[in-house]
Amino acid sequence: MANEESEKKDAAEQNPIRKFFAMLGPGLITGAADDDPSGIATYSQTGAQFGYGQLWVMLFTLPLMTAIQEACARIGMVTGKGIVAVAKERYGAKLTLIVVLLVLVANTINIGADIGAMAAAAQLILPVNFVATTLCFTAFILILEIFTNYEVYAGILKWLCLSLLSYVITVFIVHEPWGTILRATIVPHIEFNFAFLFIITGVIGTTISPYMFVWEASEEVEDLRDRNLLGPDGKPKIGWPDIKRMRTDNFFGMLSSNIVSWCIIVTAATVLNANGVTNIATSADAARALEPLVHSFPHSGYVAKLLFSVGVIGLGLLAVPVLSGSASYAVADAVNWQASLNLKLERAHGFYGVITIATLVGLVINFVGIDPVKALIVTAVINGVVAVPLIFLVIRLAGSSEIMGEYKSGPLSNIVLWVTFLFMGAAAVGMFATYFTK
Repeated sequence: MANEESEKKDAAEQNPIRKFFAMLGPGLITGAADDDPSGIATYSQTGAQFGYGQLWVMLFTLPLMTAIQEACARIGMVTGKGIVAVAKERYGAKLTLIVVLLVLVANTINIGADIGAMAAAAQLILPVNFVATTLCFTAFILILEIFTNYEVYAGILKWLCLSLLSYVITVFIVHEPWGTILRATIVPHIEFNFAFLFIITGVIGTTISPYMFVWEASEEVEDLRDRNLLGPDGKPKIGWPDIKRMRTDNFFGMLSSNIVSWCIIVTAATVLNANGVTNIATSADAARALEPLVHSFPHSGYVAKLLFSVGVIGLGLLAVPVLSGSASYAVADAVNWQASLNLKLERAHGFYGVITIATLVGLVINFVGIDPVKALIVTAVINGVVAVPLIFLVIRLAGSSEIMGEYKSGPLSNIVLWVTFLFMGAAAVGMFATYFTK
């Protein structure tokens, strides 16, 4: 019997499909969380407002996004610590405080916008009160995040994220001008005006976001701990095969994220922009992009809203814990608290305290009269601006021989990371410049 079980285990390990999916972890979850409600709103808005004009950004940002997330994950794997903890050791408390404040502000605003979007999405399919719904979502997220295992929670929610495939399907059932789309994907198009640069900064910011940097690095440390690859002294016991495994996971997560993002822009451009809808003012406007998918159903408008709502709510439930968790990892690393989503509440009061406060402050943002859809897009723009100095920090840490040893960034990684920094910096500067000169 023992031999039979051993043979079954060996067969499972040799199955290439099972081996591939066994490699997926922090990178896949980070990629899934990247297409959060803020991302859906921003990609839908750029498709509606500019048609296929910003489609090239998704192809251009894929290597940039992959490189920055790989560098962050590598920092976590090699040091066994989060980015903020490594930055504190290297550059001192003052720089650490700036990093933590940037992450806290960006994440808290993002949390508020996502919670508001989830409530607005719920109102599309049910006659619910906005205030009561935001409170329920907030309580539900906090209870699950504090009192359950996050991996189990995330595993359940990832099934809800399959609703995003509705955008992928819609792309291929609608008559598309494929020649125009291919050209727009490959050939950059830039307009030097505030509206264009504002949205493109949001597109970049919701694709390459600060919370993802902190989250993936910290989750790689969690993953090392789960696989018993952290020694008693806290030093990782890894080799190049582990780095290769991480890179596969990271690339698949980023690729999946960008494919979905590309499909959202195409769908919004074809269904909304081509029919004269150039501004998304409500969640219902965004949901209309999915109507061609369900046009043969009775009450197809409701079915489209249902698909949209399930996607927004599922991704919000996945992304808000990532946002609050990454903020808490940053604070905990800065003040040397114990930090892990697998720790019980009594062992990590400070860590869970920051999660709770960040989530509750985000909740309050919804009651100051900010439009939920506009808040999502503004949040993406804030992420695009905040990411610039953090990318510079990651470049310095990942390229340091003293910190990373043999695993420091190579020439190709360095080039792509600097291109990421310059590209995002140029978008942010261009946006502010056109605002003050318009």
